[in-house]
Amino acid sequence: MPLELKATINLPKTAFPMKANLPQNEPKMLERWGQMGIYERIREARKGAPRYILHDGPPYTSGPIHMGTALNKCLKDFIVKSKTMAGFDAPYVPGWDCHGLPIEIKVDKELGGKKLQMRPTDVRAECRKYAQKFLDLQRNQFKRIGVFGRFDRPYATMTPQYESVVLSTFFSFYENGFVYKGLRAVYWCMHDETALAEAEVEYENHTSSTVWVKYGLLDDPAAIDPALAGKKVSTIIWTTTPWTLPASMAVAFHPDEEYVALESGGEVYIVASKLAADAAAKCSLADPRALAHFPGRKLERLNFQHPFLDRKVLGVLADYVTMDTGTGVVHTAPSHGAEDFITGVKYGLDATSNVDEKGILRNGLPEYTGKRVWEANQPITDLVRSRGALLHTEKTEHSYPHCWRCHNPVIFRATEQWFISMETPMPGGAGKNDTLRTRTLEEIKKVKWDPAWGEERLSNMIQTRPDWCISRQRVWGVPIAVFLCEACGKPLNDHAVNQKVVELFAKSGADAWFTAESDTILPEGTKCPHCGGAKFEKETDIFDVWLESGTSYRALVDYEPD
Repeated sequence: MPLELKATINLPKTAFPMKANLPQNEPKMLERWGQMGIYERIREARKGAPRYILHDGPPYTSGPIHMGTALNKCLKDFIVKSKTMAGFDAPYVPGWDCHGLPIEIKVDKELGGKKLQMRPTDVRAECRKYAQKFLDLQRNQFKRIGVFGRFDRPYATMTPQYESVVLSTFFSFYENGFVYKGLRAVYWCMHDETALAEAEVEYENHTSSTVWVKYGLLDDPAAIDPALAGKKVSTIIWTTTPWTLPASMAVAFHPDEEYVALESGGEVYIVASKLAADAAAKCSLADPRALAHFPGRKLERLNFQHPFLDRKVLGVLADYVTMDTGTGVVHTAPSHGAEDFITGVKYGLDATSNVDEKGILRNGLPEYTGKRVWEANQPITDLVRSRGALLHTEKTEHSYPHCWRCHNPVIFRATEQWFISMETPMPGGAGKNDTLRTRTLEEIKKVKWDPAWGEERLSNMIQTRPDWCISRQRVWGVPIAVFLCEACGKPLNDHAVNQKVVELFAKSGADAWFTAESDTILPEGTKCPHCGGAKFEKETDIFDVWLESGTSYRALVDYEPD
């Protein structure tokens, strides 16, 4: 019989099996930990020790965990367990973000056309059911990978207590003058049919139809320069969004840049001097001859002819007009651009949007009415060509804003939205320059950042961030629970009423806003402080989920100090 080599070696003998058999043994180990209440026993053992709190930023309950959520939870678990072993009382309360578009979109697909016939409360019930299903699934999955925490009592953004804290936080801004509702050109996702905040937009490559279009001058050109007297004068704009031309209300020039009047083929074209050679080449201007040079401010408040509508278009000044590409002249549609809107307010231009929530053009000419914005580019380009105003067109690939959720390109669309102002002075502050923005920047400096570059990144973001658009035109979320006057549309801001709504949410949840239960909140005889109206309706927009998740620390730590 052959000798076994291992029998010739003096090895220790153990009862450990050769294989770990983890698929079988890990569930048994987790079950034993659960039965013994290991998390609670650890907390009890550390009672009275210095406290270390790692607040859990909640994942979405829109599906099973993935590598990103698993890594996130494991890293947090490493920190909490290491702090516990270092002698700290380190509680860990997992949380879940249960509202918002990711969940509502999934439910939309499940419901299909049936959703259109459902009441908001019924749609919300389906969303709640969907969110709860994946909260329970993710909870078990996180426990399965060995994460310790208070999984039997997590926090969730769809509980009545949490929803009431979100609303209470909003009212603390609202009652102190930080919140306003107004018409603004905001990012709009046509696919999800809702406004987006700047943080919900990411940039991807996009191919656009770019056009160079002439706008004929209606006023006496001699007012610009005597050399232009009696000439047929136009300016040339360029745009990567031909679909916005029906909304064109102005042409913008840089006040301090030099412009030149180029004569070619019996007509005169005004463009920026720095871009004249490129514009002449693009637009095939034969033997262009410079007749006059002048600053952009000379063109302010002159009237130009819209290329295909019976409309006068105003010459305006804007510092954002750049000299790196195009013609140095920008067509301005206040309803479809953030800067355009600001310019429109300055010059009193119409900002009415004739593009609906689905991105379909309305109230225009037959050539493009009823078409979605991208489908309207070609017929509008053809229309400009038929009117003799198209000088050049080409395809341009450039960086363009897309919705971070559905990854479809977005547009700017002027709609009424709710905003938190970054420039409102702080109550009891040091003056008009002590604003929400400056105070936030000061608080950022007080935080110890790891890695250190996080401080500069967030500071730069806050420094340039416009007012925060907090409203969304969806169903699944915490509603902006404000009463609006039916006569003038102004919102009611009454502390006593606001507190009653918060109490209602704490008792019955945010769903109560969509039921008759909330109709009894307004006291008999309530009148609008703006117009004296006695009839009110309820705002139906919901909050941006980032406002919800931003209140999570307050919802947990302020209400559960232990």
